[in-house]
Amino acid sequence: MNERIRKWRLILGRKADPENEVDLEGGEGSLDQVLEALYDGERKGGLGSSSPNVNRWLGDIRKYFPKSIVQVMQKDAMERLGMKRMLMEPELLEAAEPDVNLVATLLSLNKVIPNKTRDSARAVVKKVVQDLEKRLKNPMREAIQGAISRSVRNRRPRPNEIDWNRTIRKNLRHYQVEHKAIIPENLVGYGRKGQSLRHIILLVDQSGSMASSMVYAGVFGAVMASLKSVKTSMVVFDTAVVDLTDELDDPVDLLFATQLGGGTDINKALTYAEGLIQNPSETILVLISDLFEGGNESEMLRRVSALKSSGIQFITLLALDDEGAPSFDKTIASQYASMNIPSFACTPDQFPGLMAAAIKKEDIQNWMARNGVIAKG
Repeated sequence: MNERIRKWRLILGRKADPENEVDLEGGEGSLDQVLEALYDGERKGGLGSSSPNVNRWLGDIRKYFPKSIVQVMQKDAMERLGMKRMLMEPELLEAAEPDVNLVATLLSLNKVIPNKTRDSARAVVKKVVQDLEKRLKNPMREAIQGAISRSVRNRRPRPNEIDWNRTIRKNLRHYQVEHKAIIPENLVGYGRKGQSLRHIILLVDQSGSMASSMVYAGVFGAVMASLKSVKTSMVVFDTAVVDLTDELDDPVDLLFATQLGGGTDINKALTYAEGLIQNPSETILVLISDLFEGGNESEMLRRVSALKSSGIQFITLLALDDEGAPSFDKTIASQYASMNIPSFACTPDQFPGLMAAAIKKEDIQNWMARNGVIAKG
């Protein structure tokens, strides 16, 4: 009987229970908020005007309802909350201020954007991607190339690979007065040109709450893929896993290839990533996820432990954006921490430094302490 009453309360909404006499259990409170934002007739525009609220709502409906119902609710939202007007009128979209949150919303609605607006939507995404590349490209390249130069020790360099500054400093004690020259006993060189010295795997959760992180991850992945000194793989996942590495040459195409929303199967994603690893000691795996596992949790934790023990550098980012850590699974984060894998949110401006630290094989917790980053869980 209580279950039936709660179901009727969810169907009829808050107005049917003004005194809050029906106790909603578990996630029913969140489910009620999702329904209220869309279907409470007294709250027009219940999602608010900000893109982050829309993104969160789009992610929530995918969490609580099957795909067929999600499609109905998205169409209802477009009718009731003014989203349809923006998507149906390209001039409104073109007049909007492009930002990461707007891009995240467009990507979340990618499959229902009408054809006449698709070019405008793509232009918005391209503008934001170009702005992000201007801001982040040079810091990312400088951080990685500097870290590679400092971490590589090529003891038998060819003539064009010799780092003369470090070679001279290392051999000053071998200065020959009579010849007025240094006779180098040990040569120090850079890594061979074109050689990938580190393999960076970006493993990105496609759930709705991670939409902004997906945008930044796509841009960073494209920048890193342009560097010969690292090998970059880009893998996105929900309950399925998609390798988008071949799309890294065009971050706009990459972002439109994502399928934001849906469930989460971290274990399946890690299984795929495991197959990409050839040299664990030179591999950096960056998992970007809120850690709400919908797959086999015990198997996922076992796989994480095995990957960590293999010698890879395992980094978990709860968010890669400027908004801080969203809601995340604190229990899983705590279990990761017990395996010496801290989970934390990282801003885009911090990410190049984080990758540099990982390339130099620094202790990530030391990097976090220097940069005021607090682990979660």
